[in-house]
Amino acid sequence: MKTLLQLIRRSLSRYHYKDYKFSLVFLVLAISVIGVFVVRSADSSYQNKQILGILLGIVAMVVISLFDYDWVLNFYWVMYVLNLVLLGAVLLVGTNVNGATRWLNLGFVQFQPSDLTKIIYILFYAKLLTKKEKAMRDPKMIIAGVALLVPSLLLIYKQPNLSNTICIALLFCVLMYMGGLSYKFIGTVLAIGVPLFIGMFIWIIQPDQPFLEQYQQNRILAWLYPEEYESEEAYQQLNSVMAIGSGQLTGKGYNNDATTSVKNGNFILEPQTDFIFAIIGEELGFVGCCVVIILLLLIVVRCITIGMKAKNDAGKLICGGVAALIGIQSFINISVATMLFPNTGISLPFVSYGQTSVICFYMGIGFVLNVGLQPKKYQ
Repeated sequence: MKTLLQLIRRSLSRYHYKDYKFSLVFLVLAISVIGVFVVRSADSSYQNKQILGILLGIVAMVVISLFDYDWVLNFYWVMYVLNLVLLGAVLLVGTNVNGATRWLNLGFVQFQPSDLTKIIYILFYAKLLTKKEKAMRDPKMIIAGVALLVPSLLLIYKQPNLSNTICIALLFCVLMYMGGLSYKFIGTVLAIGVPLFIGMFIWIIQPDQPFLEQYQQNRILAWLYPEEYESEEAYQQLNSVMAIGSGQLTGKGYNNDATTSVKNGNFILEPQTDFIFAIIGEELGFVGCCVVIILLLLIVVRCITIGMKAKNDAGKLICGGVAALIGIQSFINISVATMLFPNTGISLPFVSYGQTSVICFYMGIGFVLNVGLQPKKYQ
């Protein structure tokens, strides 16, 4: 503890308080407060746990924001190995909940390593992609980047956790693009990848396909043919869409006790997590939905603007990576709740219940704040 305080004092002496991005902190706290109230409305038994997660996240954010990110990036291989160890431990000794093994039971809390994977990979690739000049022009570097990603994706997919697998894969694509991937290479990948994706999609909806679990395939089929699965796999999404629509402009009222609401009628399982947006739409209406989306958008934009003033490319990648993560995960969550995407469970950043998720997002914001404390003008 004494050593930690000494490091913090040393860090404080190096930074200028006027560079601390309190506007970003305010936005994150604002969306978190909304999350606490909506989680309480969805299931009041989770409110105190959510508050605890936010408090721990704030502590992590503040501490991380005072440590030089360049110093932290020196341990990028240590973080990479630690991530694989944690993901491997999940498959070996993880806790099974509703048929999925995604958590490690630490006694006092259930920890989901795949949430931490996202932050670790932002830091890892921020270092890897900036270690050598013009690295992204070397095909070997691109292949190496993909190869280093694959083990984590396979371990997360095996949990099974398809939603986080997709989220991390998309995050990786954004980081590679920001790292300087040529448009020629991107065009080549799209020319090959799009037809391949279409072919794979057609394949995975066929009977006896070897890639997806039966429930995962059913979710895709329910998205394509909701009327055929309205009483089973499409049940939650259809109810979510109806709930959001029923809120109209201003909603039915916060924490209402109507028996026809999605939470009181048990029309959605665990509404405090994956379908939290349905609660927002039903109780706070179109206005509430817009407030949440705008706050998330402002957080993304603020992270990007901080990254634009970073002292080096690693700082830009960290800020861009955190912005991309928040944007991608928000888009997937809201798309599932509105039935634009097949049902795949993933949290809404800073809003959905989930202590690991909340703490990890606050950690990401902490790194962005540290980048903001070291702008170009102080080089």
